[in-house]
Amino acid sequence: MNKYVITSLLLGGLMFSSCSSDKEKSALLNQKTIEVQINATQTESDGSPVMASGKLVAKNSVNISTRMMGYITNLKAEVGQNVQAGQSLVTINSTDIQAKGGQANAQISQAQAGYNSAKKDYERFQNLYKNQSASQKELDDMRTRYEMASAGLQAAQQMKNEVNAQYRYTNITAPISGTITAKYANQGDMASPGMPLLTIESSSALQAQVLVSEQSINLVKEGMPVKINIKSINKDIAGTVSEISKSSANTGGQYMVKISIPNTQDLLPGMFANVEFPIKNSGKINQNFNETVLIPKSALVEQGQLTGVFVVSNQNTAILRWLKIGKTTGEQVEVLSGLNSSEKYITSSNGRLYNGAKISVK
Repeated sequence: MNKYVITSLLLGGLMFSSCSSDKEKSALLNQKTIEVQINATQTESDGSPVMASGKLVAKNSVNISTRMMGYITNLKAEVGQNVQAGQSLVTINSTDIQAKGGQANAQISQAQAGYNSAKKDYERFQNLYKNQSASQKELDDMRTRYEMASAGLQAAQQMKNEVNAQYRYTNITAPISGTITAKYANQGDMASPGMPLLTIESSSALQAQVLVSEQSINLVKEGMPVKINIKSINKDIAGTVSEISKSSANTGGQYMVKISIPNTQDLLPGMFANVEFPIKNSGKINQNFNETVLIPKSALVEQGQLTGVFVVSNQNTAILRWLKIGKTTGEQVEVLSGLNSSEKYITSSNGRLYNGAKISVK
């Protein structure tokens, strides 16, 4: 009796398992197929474009300082203020300079009096010498006295010029027209020689400063046209390489490249810039070059901080693959890992994709 019960249970189990398997197969067969469009990965056989990042800076940027020590009595400047060349910005207490100016004036008066007296005596002895009423030595002594008085007057006048030059540093004007971008002192502060007080930048002439790697710097040439993307305003502008640094000692192993920008409308110093050079990192130049995989941004799937793409399996199903993304060039995104050049991926679908979804290619 027990043998019959066990046999019956085994047969029932096999029949139930067979029915379940048939249902799963039927469900898979009846699964709705999602139509998709696929694309093969694009690769850069010649290498990826040389890209560099940096920021916009003003070509004309001036730090204003003084050569005088004294208290700032007036500071007519605020950050963001537009100023014109020659406009008065900073006034420094000039009491000491005024005292030196008075001393210089007194020395000039004294030297002028001595010069006038020596000149008259010298002219008088010239006439006496012609009339043989004075000796050669007396004439020579008068000439020496006259020349010394003349040198003393010139020294006093140069001292006055020095004081006048110092006066100019007590009333500081804008050397260029532009915008005040930094302010380092306030009214009442003590100004010291060489201490910066203000920074003025002219936004009418901007340039992009970017750092280029050592693998690419020899490919960059002066006068080369480049494309600059200003991410903050989503704008592409043209530029020209104007200066290339040949040393990376102070730039962390990368080389500074400066790019002139002819059209600076809507641009401000400090904006972040991505620069694309019209050259490739070729395998001929770099033997360690790895093939670059590019896919459109529209194909990416984002979940939180993860980014992926749906690829096509051998069973014609969609499989979500997580990727490591690199730099973006226009509408193309560089894939650093997770996808190779031989794989196909889904660019669009007529339904919501999920892992294991059955697909058909349009």
